[in-house]
Amino acid sequence: MLQKTGRGKRLLALLLIVLEWTRPGLPSPLRPICDLRVLNHFIKEARDAEVAMKSCRDGCSLSDSVTVPQTRVDFDVWEKKNALEQAQEVQAGLWLLQQALSLLRSSATNTALHSHIDNSIRNLHSINAVLRSLNIQEYTPPGSAAGLEGTWTVSSAADLLQVYVNFLRGKVRLLLSDAQACQQDVS
Repeated sequence: MLQKTGRGKRLLALLLIVLEWTRPGLPSPLRPICDLRVLNHFIKEARDAEVAMKSCRDGCSLSDSVTVPQTRVDFDVWEKKNALEQAQEVQAGLWLLQQALSLLRSSATNTALHSHIDNSIRNLHSINAVLRSLNIQEYTPPGSAAGLEGTWTVSSAADLLQVYVNFLRGKVRLLLSDAQACQQDVS
């Protein structure tokens, strides 16, 4: 009945335009995730993994030493770096932790610890998604950890998980709290 009038055709055309604009599957920019409670949740779960590791008796060891990021922050040096350099340092550290946790996952035989390790790896992916939501440039990992600065080697799973917690509490928190996309425009 509406199609017999010009009004019905205009309504149909308008409806098609609106549907085209709202069509699922079109890429839309991620909204920045600026709430540090998200990071606090990841830190809590990292601590849970560290506690589980400390209580683990069998099947909880690393098969080889792993390269991990330095967690100590020299604030004078950190503040002199630009946002891109800070982001690259954090992303390199996240990549190193993911590599190390994956090695721990393959060498540990304790199934209770596996769930904590799997969760930690998922959380690292989520942190990278948070960084993408803040318009932080995607990180391209190197071929190996050999050329990365600001690293050291650990040989125990307990040390690895302690580094993981401290890295989240330190450099990741600093990067997220100072992210440009999260700064309120105060005029």
